[in-house]
Amino acid sequence: MPQCDAALSQAFALLGKRWNGMILGSLMTGPAGFSEIRRALETISDSVLSDRLSELAAAGLVVREVDEGPPVAVRYHLAESGVALVPVLRDLMDWARENL
Repeated sequence: MPQCDAALSQAFALLGKRWNGMILGSLMTGPAGFSEIRRALETISDSVLSDRLSELAAAGLVVREVDEGPPVAVRYHLAESGVALVPVLRDLMDWARENL
């Protein structure tokens, strides 16, 4: 029996986790603050969004930038590796529109 490719398995372990793909999708059009991302996703809790953003930042897909202000402002944007995912995410959106 063929084995699943380890890289594909690793990618789905991160991207398949609830909300991660949607967060990346919300950042495809540009940087956003925490509240903007939460509004875009509608039903995500603050704690889950915070956890997922931290996870995506640790994975090198999202960058968290703090503007010391005043007032202090935090914005998130796709890191270079996150930007590299944009064509894949667009293809996945197209596939879902056509097949789901």
